[in-house]
Amino acid sequence: MQGYGSLWLVYKEPQCLLTSPPPPPPPPPLNHVWAMNPPFHFPIPPPLQTQNPNQQQRQHNQPTRSEWDFTLSTVVSSSTSTGAVSNTLGVIEFDPSETLLATGGIARKIRIYSVKSLIPSHEQPQDDVVSLDHAAACDYYICTPAKLSSLRWRPGSGGRVLGSGDYDGVVTEYDLESRLPVFERDEHGGRRVWSLDYNSDPGCLGASGSDDGTLQMWDPRCEAGECVARAVPSGAGNPVCCVEFNPFGGPLLAVGCADRKAYVYDARRMSGPVLSFDGHNKTVTYVRFLDSRRMVSSGTDGCLKMWSVEDAREIRTYSGHTNNRSFVGLSVWRSGGLLGCGSENNQVYVYDVRWGEPVWVHGFGPMGSEGCDDRGFVSSVCWRQKGGEDQCTLVAGGSDGVLQNLRRRETRAPTSF
Repeated sequence: MQGYGSLWLVYKEPQCLLTSPPPPPPPPPLNHVWAMNPPFHFPIPPPLQTQNPNQQQRQHNQPTRSEWDFTLSTVVSSSTSTGAVSNTLGVIEFDPSETLLATGGIARKIRIYSVKSLIPSHEQPQDDVVSLDHAAACDYYICTPAKLSSLRWRPGSGGRVLGSGDYDGVVTEYDLESRLPVFERDEHGGRRVWSLDYNSDPGCLGASGSDDGTLQMWDPRCEAGECVARAVPSGAGNPVCCVEFNPFGGPLLAVGCADRKAYVYDARRMSGPVLSFDGHNKTVTYVRFLDSRRMVSSGTDGCLKMWSVEDAREIRTYSGHTNNRSFVGLSVWRSGGLLGCGSENNQVYVYDVRWGEPVWVHGFGPMGSEGCDDRGFVSSVCWRQKGGEDQCTLVAGGSDGVLQNLRRRETRAPTSF
């Protein structure tokens, strides 16, 4: 069944050449300064402070303790929806102020919600579930010319500009006040753009990854989105499924590819990756920075992996959810040390970064009811980053177009991670 959720990516082995080319020169150290137009510079994060190996082993062998519990608080569905794959929610994004929530997917619509309408007040009893219709809960929507695979709020725009990547290979930015496109970039040869992101530097560079096998970095301030750098992470030109700049600052840009690997580039010199992460058995669909020294990847081999971005060392593997062929979402709640992802068995999984097994699981029932209906799958997730533990919130979307808000149930606070 084709649609956003299905990964039709073919792994291609590099072809053997009659004469082996000379090996490429080693990449420069991360503090190499590269002049670029426009010039920019990032500070280098401090070295990773590793734990004593014996301490790491003791921590890994500890049984999983659930210090977190969540409850379903809001369900947003459509009275006219039939749960078809055409309603699949492929991406959910909070704006930087976390007052707005944007969703996109197969339905060719960007829906904008007020967070206040989705997240209940503290006065609402924890076990009460509010049911809303998309038409009533949504502030407004913008129709798009193609199916959407990625959304990202552009830094420095005051939450006014939202970037999108679509199935036609086009990156478009929308002004949410006029609700019209204000920037368009079509440089991936019509091949699907799986992911886009912006760096946090005031210069605001964008990056996109596509089915054409390229990672492209571009300047959205230029009318045509002038290409600043272009890279092909996989030697065989396998699709680039995810890109993310280090949100904590610095020059690092993480990439996930269909060649089963993740890579990290130094954005000041894109001639080759500075780190390669080899551990997944199938396509790497998502990469997310946990902090300035650790990164999490997700693959269609049914596991998440945490890595050191200092030396590409694998720190831990997380398994329990089902993921063999679909984009099921990956989000990191950085201040709480929690990972959230969907699953092809139509459940949401929450992992504590300290343990490899899930600490909480929630099933999507028919059209948003509780329980589990294995006819669909959870296709997107997003943590609310701001606020303390009492405001811990995970929003998840399903292949039936239903949006669910899950908030933390009052319980004891977690220890450090």
